[in-house]
Amino acid sequence: MGEQAGIKTAKEAADHGLILAFGRLQGAANRLEYILGRALEEECGISHLMFEVLLILGRAGAPGLPMRAIAQEQVLTTGGATRLVDRMEGAGLVARAESPDDRRGKLVRLTELGESTTVRASRVHVENIERYFVQPLPPKDRARFAEDLRILSHTARDVLPRLP
Repeated sequence: MGEQAGIKTAKEAADHGLILAFGRLQGAANRLEYILGRALEEECGISHLMFEVLLILGRAGAPGLPMRAIAQEQVLTTGGATRLVDRMEGAGLVARAESPDDRRGKLVRLTELGESTTVRASRVHVENIERYFVQPLPPKDRARFAEDLRILSHTARDVLPRLP
């Protein structure tokens, strides 16, 4: 059991190095999400989650993606993804089209407004990422930190069950 067996009190748990490190990661992610998400809302009129879906659709290109793929990418239920896409469609950012491969299925794709909003929001986002995420780190550590985050993200993604 190693170091875990040494935790005998709430104080020891609260002061455990791994628990503290993970808490700091979560705290930083939550605070950055708030700061960067708020900037997207104020400057571009979209939520951070909408921005993420715009990026997923931009990466996919034409003819678009099925709702299930969007849900899996964002770790949403298909119902949650449908409600989000409904709001985005209402805002003119995305459109649904018939799937050429599935008569019952629909694909979601960017509209022209969705494309231009993605570009504008990305410029805002990159500027804020640079300011709040990159600049505080020592220059010599930035590339390694980005690679470590990629590894953590992919490892966690691979452990999650795929949605049916």
